[in-house]
Amino acid sequence: LSRAAGRAWDMDWKRSLRGRLAARRAPKKSEQELKDEEMELFTKYYMEWKGGRKNGNTSYTNIPRFYYRLPAEDEVLLQKLREESRAVFLQRKSRELLDNEELQNLWFLLDKHQTSPMIGEEAMINYENFLKVGEKAGPKCKQFFTAKIFAKLLHNDPYGRISIMQFFNYVMRKVWLHQTRIGLSLYDVAGQGYLRESDLENYILELIPTLPQLDGLEKSFYSFYVCTAVRKFFFFLDPLRTGKIKIQDILACSFLDDLLELRDEELSKESQETNWFSAPSALRVYGQYLNLDKDHNGMLSKEELSRYGTGTLTNIFLDRVFQECLTYDGEMDYKTYLDFVLALENRKEPAALQYIFKLLDIENKGYLNVFSLNYFFRAIQEQMKIHGQEPVSFQDVKDEIFDMVKPKDPYKISLQDLINSSQGDTVTSILIDLNGFWTYENREVLVASDNDSAADVDDT
Repeated sequence: LSRAAGRAWDMDWKRSLRGRLAARRAPKKSEQELKDEEMELFTKYYMEWKGGRKNGNTSYTNIPRFYYRLPAEDEVLLQKLREESRAVFLQRKSRELLDNEELQNLWFLLDKHQTSPMIGEEAMINYENFLKVGEKAGPKCKQFFTAKIFAKLLHNDPYGRISIMQFFNYVMRKVWLHQTRIGLSLYDVAGQGYLRESDLENYILELIPTLPQLDGLEKSFYSFYVCTAVRKFFFFLDPLRTGKIKIQDILACSFLDDLLELRDEELSKESQETNWFSAPSALRVYGQYLNLDKDHNGMLSKEELSRYGTGTLTNIFLDRVFQECLTYDGEMDYKTYLDFVLALENRKEPAALQYIFKLLDIENKGYLNVFSLNYFFRAIQEQMKIHGQEPVSFQDVKDEIFDMVKPKDPYKISLQDLINSSQGDTVTSILIDLNGFWTYENREVLVASDNDSAADVDDT
């Protein structure tokens, strides 16, 4: 036995020696080859281990595909297929919505199953009858007849009922939202849930003939109207200037309601004047632009823009407008002008404050300090001298601004501080517009005169 063991050991030793010598002669493997070999061995042993396990689960081989890349521009057939499939999908979704006849039938059923007594002239319905209507109304209405929706509309009724009119308006609103979403999605060329500027322009251009309040618009003005309307959406809903807006954000804001309000043939004059999308409003903005354009070259220079409004914007502020905003050979086009108007006419809104704050932040630090406030207020003081007024001390104004804003840092005013204070419109007016500063300085006198006028009206 000892001889046999000795021979075996001798053979192992010789085999090991030959292996070492062979390894020395073999060319050294690269790092990538070693990695490939390691992966190959790992895969081999892993598969053997998986195969050797009892009740091995091989469902991983059937994982469904969850990512589909968008077709490239040159893949015309794939693009066409995608467009057609989206159109079919949207048509199917549209058919799932309640049409006018089905809505009328729903109202008839609700009215038939109302639960007495009425509250004034308002018909009510209890939960039991609510469920009965849901059974009779058809499959399209099923989504509306849930306990959750009933509870959402339940207020202080002593009999535990909800208003039929409130419920019906809820259904109408939901149907309208889905219809509008489908309508907007038809213009979503990328199919990613957002609209680019050109997409929204096409949507509004094709919407114009359906709005009776715009019947009087000349077709030559359509392009300017569309530009005016689209700018409001992008100014407020695209603060990062990405060039696209989520359809969800369009539906969530009130702008589309304002635009579609123009379907009302009997819209009051007051409503038209306050609606940015109305014909009088669009013509007013474009008319102001034409009046400012003294040399009729279709663009506005800094000197021409200085006559905007009451003509009391400071030169320092106007310099910043032309430094920061998009211009062409130092002049402003209509689209840039619209952003300017939207910012100055809506100074309480965060998007407008963001626009103005960027102009006031001359050092691009993300906050306003005493230096930047003084930089702009000096121009107000100079204008006061020109108009023969006694200049106000900057220290007093600075203290008032910080008292109004109450920033987190007592020496710096951030954009968020300005928004949170609800005084952003007043602060910006003080710094950029002599008329705005004068109004602030004389606010007590103006309030008193308003009260006197109201008293005179009461006396008569």
